[in-house]
Amino acid sequence: MGYKSFEDLEVWQRGCRLAVDVFKAFEICKFTNLKNQIERAALSISSNIAEGAERGGKKEFGQFLKIAKGSAGELRTQLYIARKLDILEQTLFLHLLGESKEISAMLEGLRKSITKTIT
Repeated sequence: MGYKSFEDLEVWQRGCRLAVDVFKAFEICKFTNLKNQIERAALSISSNIAEGAERGGKKEFGQFLKIAKGSAGELRTQLYIARKLDILEQTLFLHLLGESKEISAMLEGLRKSITKTIT
């Protein structure tokens, strides 16, 4: 598929960095339900990429990439809410939002390239 391991995928690497950035940004958040949910969504992106890649099949990997993309959308929604609650300042919000959008686009591109050969 053009890579040796999921660790070689730029989208996985960026997903991991995004999760770290999210954890740091919400470290002292007093809204524990939102904090927990947003951290889970951020973790889910790179975790689903890894799980799908390790399962070995293109079709299954494509399905896990869809799940990861869904988690990126969930994360974006929660970032908007966090911004409206003034948990995130504008610059950090825009950084996290932009990265999640780029990762989402990368996931879709990877999914299409992997699943186009499946009949």
